[in-house]
Amino acid sequence: MRIGYFLSSEEYSPAELIEQAKGAERAGFSALWISDHYHPWVDAQGQSAFVWSSIGALSQACSLPITTAVTCPTVRIHPAVIAQAAATSAVFTGGKFRLGVGTGEALNEHIFGDAWPEADVRLEMLEEAVEIMRELWKGGNVSYRGKHYTVENARIYTLPEKPVEILVSGFGPKAIEVAARIGEGYIHVSPDGDAVKQFRSAGGGDRVCQAGFKAAYAASEEEGARIAYEKWPNAGVPGELSQVLPSPKHFEQASQLVTQDMIKESFVCGNDPQAHLDMIDQYAKAGFDEVYVANTGPHYQGLFDLYAEHILPKHA
Repeated sequence: MRIGYFLSSEEYSPAELIEQAKGAERAGFSALWISDHYHPWVDAQGQSAFVWSSIGALSQACSLPITTAVTCPTVRIHPAVIAQAAATSAVFTGGKFRLGVGTGEALNEHIFGDAWPEADVRLEMLEEAVEIMRELWKGGNVSYRGKHYTVENARIYTLPEKPVEILVSGFGPKAIEVAARIGEGYIHVSPDGDAVKQFRSAGGGDRVCQAGFKAAYAASEEEGARIAYEKWPNAGVPGELSQVLPSPKHFEQASQLVTQDMIKESFVCGNDPQAHLDMIDQYAKAGFDEVYVANTGPHYQGLFDLYAEHILPKHA
């Protein structure tokens, strides 16, 4: 299994993201994920840099492949602009950029006051956005009038040698079916073997399946759990709330129902290498090809050291 590192744009400053990318490469991680947000989930996370600036900087700081996890190319930014941003990112990285896409969250997409569509409409918009981006990456002049988007006399001049691969995030049956139909790969955030099976049987075949999980490195499991609960209580918010709540304050309110013990169920807390190996094994058994670990809190160098010594050599 390929093991990568997940850069959390919501929690770390741009300088820290660069420092982490360099540290991940030195430790032996094989690739990077990076989140694409306008807001953090809760104010305690405290950051949310513009991902396309970060990717340009990362491309000059390290040589690891980069995937957005994930970009919503439908509401806040028009897909024709995302197509240009992704193409430039692929040029910067020498073709080692993949565009992870999804239907997004109101948290990031509502900022212009647009209505937040229901899930089926968001999937329609995502399909149309992907169609537009792929057409633009062919390099010709594009005019397009669809149900959701219009493009007029647009051409992307700075293009990579090969079109950018699109990986699609999906958490329900309808979304997974769309991912299998339009994606060059699949993205998930839990060790859900049924989702992988559905993706592959619905047409995804042997395309790459990526997933990610969060860790909170610390001197003890309890200290890690405290950090995780302080920074990411929203990880315990259930159901579709993560897609429909509009602001960090709303996530903070919903997170009042979340306990520290609930957060421990979804995080790997502390410094026990076996806990990390066990979590990675869950994703491997579920059928994922790549898994990305995100650290939360200040001790990311400790996580890099742990992985360099105990985790990555066993998955070389």
